[in-house]
Amino acid sequence: MDSVDRRIIAALRTNGRVTYADLGRQVGLSASAVHERVGKLEAAGVITGYHAMVDPRAVGLGVTALVGIHPTDTADDEDVADALGKLHEVESCYRVAGDEAFVVKVRVATVDDLERALGRLRRINGVARTRSTVVLSTRFEGRPNTAEPADESDGDAR
Repeated sequence: MDSVDRRIIAALRTNGRVTYADLGRQVGLSASAVHERVGKLEAAGVITGYHAMVDPRAVGLGVTALVGIHPTDTADDEDVADALGKLHEVESCYRVAGDEAFVVKVRVATVDDLERALGRLRRINGVARTRSTVVLSTRFEGRPNTAEPADESDGDAR
């Protein structure tokens, strides 16, 4: 993967519906060359899919919580992860280092729904306890990033 591929990926993360012609103009290639590169990135598993970004509140999911999962001593992480994946309220699941085995992002309509979801989550075989943090507001989420380091000349680094 070269710098052009990285620029293509960054542009697609910003707008997955951009045309190949517009993408080509952004990265300095023809539409057919961009199409070929995108196809190779998809085939290599670098680009894994395209999706619509939806405002959770607009679809009735106004409560977000981050829930840390503390496993039992005998828990099988794969079994716990599989069970977490079956809960429709769990949007994301991260295996983490530290006291908790997983952190999951839960989205529900109301605090009452959160309480019910936490009850289902706590009943999963291998979950000893949970620690929940309710999100008050989201400053940014799912933003495109790049593997390229930031240009230090733009900051106040001394």
